[in-house]
Amino acid sequence: MIHATASVSPKAQIAENVSIGAFCIVEDDVEIGAGTVLMGHSYVGNGARIGADVRIHPNAVISTAPQDLKYRNEPTVAIIGDRTVIRESVTVNRGTVSSGKTQVGSDCLIMAYVHVAHDCVVGSNVIMANSVQLGGHVEVGDWAIVGGLTGVHQFCRIGIHTMIGANSRVVKDVPPYTLCGRDPLVVEGVNSVGLRRRGFDLNSITAIDDFYTDLLRKGLNTSDGIQRYVDTHNELDSAVAYCIEFIRTSKRGIYRGSQLRS
Repeated sequence: MIHATASVSPKAQIAENVSIGAFCIVEDDVEIGAGTVLMGHSYVGNGARIGADVRIHPNAVISTAPQDLKYRNEPTVAIIGDRTVIRESVTVNRGTVSSGKTQVGSDCLIMAYVHVAHDCVVGSNVIMANSVQLGGHVEVGDWAIVGGLTGVHQFCRIGIHTMIGANSRVVKDVPPYTLCGRDPLVVEGVNSVGLRRRGFDLNSITAIDDFYTDLLRKGLNTSDGIQRYVDTHNELDSAVAYCIEFIRTSKRGIYRGSQLRS
């Protein structure tokens, strides 16, 4: 179902039951999965790889050239996973040769005016509220929720199952499973409500909370905090082990905790 005013390249690979609305543009090197809907005035550029049952709202721009002066029109892609919703005026740039791709996972809600820059990797089940701006090479873990008007510096990582308050400025890595807010940004606690909703048991949530208490609120540096926790626990919960690996591989450092708790 292609509107008469849409401009769709005959070279584009379009599956069954795709709906393309009025004044949409679909360029040559594009793949669109079954059941996807492109609403009026959306633009899908070369390198777009769009999954099944995606909803792309008016004025969204997917897979245009990255805003990177080093880019020389190399063939790269922008991937949108199945069932993801892209709201009005979202922009997703394709990758550079650094990684070759920009990727947004499945079952995400990307609200109006969000920008996903080149080489970003956004996981599945992610919610980014209005006007979130991701710099290049940002990683956003599965099930993360990012509040509106938040800016994320290039190369930062946002851990899985995190929640970041609106109007935040993210210039370091956000540890997994945490709630972050205030200005400047701090870790305010564990995202226990979100974890319970997603099936984490009480023992695992308690282990995560104990770990971050030792790491972030005891006045220790990151290495000493991790070592203290490991030395006092014979067996690590798998979620805690994931946190430790995330923190040890951080290149920008992580956010520390508030001082509300001892």
